[in-house]
Amino acid sequence: MRALKLAAIGLVSAALAIALPALAQEDEPLARQQWSWQGPFGTYDLAAAQRGFQVYSEVCANCHSMTQLHYRDLAGIGLTPAQIKAIAAAVTVPQGVDDQGNPKQGPATPADQFRSPFPNPQAARAALNGALPPDLSVIINARAGGPDYVYGILTGFVPPPAGFKVQSGLFYNRTFEGHQIAMPQPLHDGQVTFADGSGNSISDEAHDVVTFLAWAANPDLVQRKQIGWRVVLFLVIMTGLTYAVKRKIWSDVEH
Repeated sequence: MRALKLAAIGLVSAALAIALPALAQEDEPLARQQWSWQGPFGTYDLAAAQRGFQVYSEVCANCHSMTQLHYRDLAGIGLTPAQIKAIAAAVTVPQGVDDQGNPKQGPATPADQFRSPFPNPQAARAALNGALPPDLSVIINARAGGPDYVYGILTGFVPPPAGFKVQSGLFYNRTFEGHQIAMPQPLHDGQVTFADGSGNSISDEAHDVVTFLAWAANPDLVQRKQIGWRVVLFLVIMTGLTYAVKRKIWSDVEH
């Protein structure tokens, strides 16, 4: 019996020796960030969204597409028609074929979709060592944790812990599942210079681009909240009126 107990203790010890290093590498809980649009009265910080669009244009757009957005949609973050026209004109997009059937390109217009960095997924994989960057149009809605997760990925590039083996061609990220991601660190301190003089640390750039991506995924969020509160207010008023009418009608009836 004593031998069996010792064997059982040995098995448990061996299991713990195997499990503890694995537990040490489990995903950390997402750090909750403060976002301007959260809560029943929250709205988008349009200045932050505009800076986030700049971060996307100068950094993220080199690999990631946003095919569900058109340049005219940028009016939703407060850009003027002249600004939108200038932004679109600075980008070259496919414009069908010429008379000989050859593909042609030209400046985009506000009606065009955001330019994609690669013509097709195969070209993207060939250029990026087999990795396929996700489209960012609705990435905030598509990932569990939403904005906190995307912010965690962008700010999660840190040196791997001792003893952690990172595979060739991958990079350590404390937020990404499994902690090994094909995307190299995209943001760096001072990488983007903002015209309004806002901070441009990694966390600042990440916060701004996540704000832009949140707006892109839910551009009508503020309008939905406004409609919701109007409906609630209407129902409250109607409830009060209905109760008052009921009291008036039945006030002279004995119960």
